[in-house]
Amino acid sequence: MNSKTSILLSIFKGIYFSSEELNIVERQFQKITLQKGDILLSSGKVVGEQYYIHSGCLRAFFISTDGKEHTIQFAIEDWWISDYTAFFTTSKAIMTIDCIKDATIYKISKESLEILYLEIPKLETFFRKKMEGSFSSFQKRILGTLSQTAKERYITFIKTYPDIQLSIKNYHIASYLGITTESLSRIRKEIAKK
Repeated sequence: MNSKTSILLSIFKGIYFSSEELNIVERQFQKITLQKGDILLSSGKVVGEQYYIHSGCLRAFFISTDGKEHTIQFAIEDWWISDYTAFFTTSKAIMTIDCIKDATIYKISKESLEILYLEIPKLETFFRKKMEGSFSSFQKRILGTLSQTAKERYITFIKTYPDIQLSIKNYHIASYLGITTESLSRIRKEIAKK
């Protein structure tokens, strides 16, 4: 078994593939290696792929008209990322995705997904469940932003991304939480005192 095969089996853990199906899956994914600081997707571009993170960390962010950066998502090992608004519609990317920790990722295009859905129907169920989970997570995040204090949002963040704080800058975390870096420092000090 080659390394790509074992990685694809980890992406689709719990799914049995015949050797023919595995060959079909392997042909649809392309490996990409990124270094910290690399831009995977730029705002304004056409989005035709989504990405599975095998290792490393990526960040999707949006820049508002006042020039403020808003981090929408971090993607760590075994997560998926894309600008899904553009991926599922004909609009262009509204977000930028950058690499904040050296990463190995696997990309799959819309066309390749359609091939998988037709050739291996159980993968349509797999991706539907992934999207349902992602939609639920994004909705919870929006509700948390509306109803939780900054401290509660930070606690939720560190539960969701327990190891990420060592890899990313404070202003990325603050941007994700919708607070200033000063507020983030204050919250961390309050938690450390307990």
